Amino acid sequence: MKQVENKVGKILIEPKYDSVSVLRNPLNGWVMYAARSADESYWDTEYFVPEFNKKVKAIDYASACYLRTSWSSLNPKDGVYAWNDPKSKIGKLIKGAQKRGLPIAFRIVVDGRDQGQNTPQFVFDAGAKYYVENPEKPDRQTPYPQDPVFRKYYTKFIEAFAKEFNDPDRASFIDAYGLGKWGEAHHVVYEDPKTTTSENIEKLKEEVLDWVTDLYARTFTKVPLVINYHRLVGHPESWAPANPNSERLLEKAIAKGYSLRHDAFGMTGYYQQWEKDFAKKWNFKRPVIMEGGWITSRTHRYWIDPSGKYREGHAEDVRKGEYEASAEAHVNMMDFRSGDTDSWFEKAFPLVRGFISEGGYRLYPDQINLPNQMKSRETAVITHRWNNMGWGYFPNNIPQWNYKYKVAFALLDEENKARQIFVDKESEPSNWLKDNPVSYDLKTTVDLPRGNYSWAVAIVDTTNENQPAIKLAVEGVATVDGWIRLNDLQVQ
Repeated sequence: MKQVENKVGKILIEPKYDSVSVLRNPLNGWVMYAARSADESYWDTEYFVPEFNKKVKAIDYASACYLRTSWSSLNPKDGVYAWNDPKSKIGKLIKGAQKRGLPIAFRIVVDGRDQGQNTPQFVFDAGAKYYVENPEKPDRQTPYPQDPVFRKYYTKFIEAFAKEFNDPDRASFIDAYGLGKWGEAHHVVYEDPKTTTSENIEKLKEEVLDWVTDLYARTFTKVPLVINYHRLVGHPESWAPANPNSERLLEKAIAKGYSLRHDAFGMTGYYQQWEKDFAKKWNFKRPVIMEGGWITSRTHRYWIDPSGKYREGHAEDVRKGEYEASAEAHVNMMDFRSGDTDSWFEKAFPLVRGFISEGGYRLYPDQINLPNQMKSRETAVITHRWNNMGWGYFPNNIPQWNYKYKVAFALLDEENKARQIFVDKESEPSNWLKDNPVSYDLKTTVDLPRGNYSWAVAIVDTTNENQPAIKLAVEGVATVDGWIRLNDLQVQ
């Protein structure tokens, strides 16, 4: 950390930028996926990295864990919830992420057409109406989301779910639509396709989207919500030109506090210009979370992608395609997809490190002008300039956060305890974009006994007693509480 005395009583601090460390910050970085059938030990899975000539844990490179699971797995009986059951496999998986220091993200799936019954049986036993796509598989029931019995029990479940996970220390984000095949917000069924009409579909589609987004927005007030910005959002189709209502419906969700996610990055025949334009429209207003579309380890014939860039047997080509699409969309989070994670580490590890250095947000102050001696009750101005070295942005503006993160300076005593904290309420990290540094002047009045102290800086959570909350991309060791020490101050 460079220090330059620029005039009597003042010193210019130039913190050194850290471009390589994994910074586990909210809505930022890699997301490690787990299959719903995984057990807790999955979080400790190791992968071989040729550059290191050894195995590493994927979770050491992640900022969050993600679980796409069924309503029935979390709520097998009315009033029974897996997170309260110490014997349940999925309950142990959820607690395992927490034990390893990472928040978990969820998508709750209800559609039963491809994966088997995802809605609890007790909901159908109570009279919820449903659709069966294949008569030879009558147990694959998909509930109609406008059905009042379905809504009664789903509402009860989401309210209980939010009571447990509406906590930013426990949950990273909630993928909060969950309808349609795989919960991806498309191919939603409302009525028997043989008898429904286009007019009725559009009416039901909007009414259902309003209901489900209202439910999540009401119950999850502290944890970010996301929706798949699909060009056929809520529609009974998956592969078709954009529906004229899609943009309007998505923006209704965004107006309620939703952020953006898409499940087909790198799948160029599916993630098309409409999706690119929609993401661009909302860049730096709402964060974008990506998921890769092609499953390279199993069933997908990714080499037929229209881009012509993916060679059969070369998963690393797809990883590169996903990375490039993520850069274009300015995503904040990328995925270690369950089943495909090995190729990121074994064949595309430079991209793993590349996203850590280049993607999402990576915040640091490159100049801080501070006093190094003051009298008690004397006033001085701290000038500080901030940079975001990532292609994404710090989404302090989303409603669930409501601008709660601010720059703060502290005076630490000899035991590194903050004796006085100065919060710069004018600082706004969501405005810090790559290649556009932002400066602030903070007026401070020191009210401490004579003695020696140390200036320190942090981005704090103003709703949590101004505690440091965001890890900065600065070389140097933070205090136990998360403050970055800057220079000494003598109070005379």
